[in-house]
Amino acid sequence: MSIELTLAERQRTHGEFKTHAEISQKLKATMYETELWKDLPYEHCEALEMIAHKIARILNGNPNHHDHWHDIVGYATLIANKIK
Repeated sequence: MSIELTLAERQRTHGEFKTHAEISQKLKATMYETELWKDLPYEHCEALEMIAHKIARILNGNPNHHDHWHDIVGYATLIANKIK
């Protein structure tokens, strides 16, 4: 598959990259401003950033795309299992 076809497919699923980036960066900026962010382990931070990324895709693209929701559960499960 050509990169052009891949990008067109992703745009249908995730929406315009520019607006996705704006939503994602604003969500993450809010997280970074919280008091506890700097004290979180790297795994927690990465999982939260990826969840924010997936939320931005839901809000910007196809909200019924199963993978977005499935990935959120996956990242949350990684941390839940770690702290169990």
